[in-house]
Amino acid sequence: MHKPEEPAPVARAKRPRPAGPAKLFVLDTNVLMHDPMCLFRFEEHDIYLPMIVLEELDGHKKGMTEVARNARQTSRTLDALAGAPGADIGAGLKLDATGHRGVGGRLFFQTQSLNYTLPTSLPQGKADNQILGVVDALRLQYAPREVVLVSKDINMRVKSRALGLAAEDYQNDKTLEDGDLLYSGAMALPADFWDKHGKTVESWQQGSHTFYRITGPVVPSLLINQFVYFEAPGEPSLYARVTEIRAKTAVLKTLKDFNHLKNAVWGVTTRNREQNFAMNLLMDPEIDFVTLTGTAGTGKTLMALASGLTQVLDDRRYTEIIVTRATVSVGEDIGFLPGTEEEKMGPWMGALDDNLEVLGKTDTSSGEWGRAATNELIRSRIKIKSMNFMRGRTFLNKYVIIDEAQNLTPKQMKTLITRAGPGTKIICMGNLAQIDTPYLTEGSSGLTFAVDKFKGWPHSGHITLARGERSRLADFASEVL
Repeated sequence: MHKPEEPAPVARAKRPRPAGPAKLFVLDTNVLMHDPMCLFRFEEHDIYLPMIVLEELDGHKKGMTEVARNARQTSRTLDALAGAPGADIGAGLKLDATGHRGVGGRLFFQTQSLNYTLPTSLPQGKADNQILGVVDALRLQYAPREVVLVSKDINMRVKSRALGLAAEDYQNDKTLEDGDLLYSGAMALPADFWDKHGKTVESWQQGSHTFYRITGPVVPSLLINQFVYFEAPGEPSLYARVTEIRAKTAVLKTLKDFNHLKNAVWGVTTRNREQNFAMNLLMDPEIDFVTLTGTAGTGKTLMALASGLTQVLDDRRYTEIIVTRATVSVGEDIGFLPGTEEEKMGPWMGALDDNLEVLGKTDTSSGEWGRAATNELIRSRIKIKSMNFMRGRTFLNKYVIIDEAQNLTPKQMKTLITRAGPGTKIICMGNLAQIDTPYLTEGSSGLTFAVDKFKGWPHSGHITLARGERSRLADFASEVL
């Protein structure tokens, strides 16, 4: 933390030239359109907005897309800052004026022309190049103070560094710096766990489940609804879920074995450890929110649909299944496709149809007519909805499946999860390695955001599915291609 600066003299300069180690960040337009609240997330550092950025904001404000909404929100925020009592644009607008936590720096606008010289190969009229010119001029004007361009555009950052200018990605939107740090939902107990703690473990039986109360150094690293397992040659295996954590002790509850045919869910049995963990979450009525991540072919959609059909048609726990997914053009108009809302979503729902075909064949005893009737019943209980029309809705006693959730922003994820009314269960599924939305990464995806924020909540659970179960061809292709 740097020392407080000396009080400024009464006669303030019209152009910002603050002293001290605080940096001057020049924001690209895409940062403001990506996160309208980014102005308040640079701590004690100052922010500079070139005039061309305001011009680009104005050009993107029309429409109903997420980008247009963020552009309008940014414009309203800038208007509130500039219109606050005592605001002086020449001296910089205080960024802690809106009540955000921490002491912010100041916001400066480009109020006059700046002299800069860029290579002739860069077209002078292009907005990106004008921003680079502003950064270059500020670097010379405020040397040795550090002037940094912040942009979500990779090519913009590359061009900036090629010109000898400092450039950074906008990092405050990232839940995690590294996708490998994402909570997996399961943890292996140490190989010597029973040797060290076997005599002190308290156990008891309740119904078909066995409970264990454990102590030791492993407890602080556990979370509620996290799965733990112990597999060692010659030792009995343990597969359990953490149900309680108190001080230095934790309670483990053994799982229902969905690998066994007698526990099949709509004719589907799990094929590996992680799938069994996931099915225990999907079939538990006390779990309201489930997140499943994993590569293609790990069984996410099939298990979610099978458990949904069982709980809707057999257990009558929910009234219907609602399926939606993030189309590549999330938030855009889907009116160019013919038909009703469900027919418009049809092209995006190939994965759903594939899995329903598998589930429709699981009952071999009812004959062709019986299967046809079952398929008709299944179709009547599954509703396909577009995300465009989710705002303002409330789902009561519904089983909601959100597919391709890795393409959602944290804001869109919040919009969908807050649709849940009493008795509703939401399942979010996705593959973080297949993000198609611009400006989203593994660290900033809404799915990563949801997994991280909900971990440890008693009514949510997460599991990362590790092994593909499609076919030997698909498994080999995923390894060698």
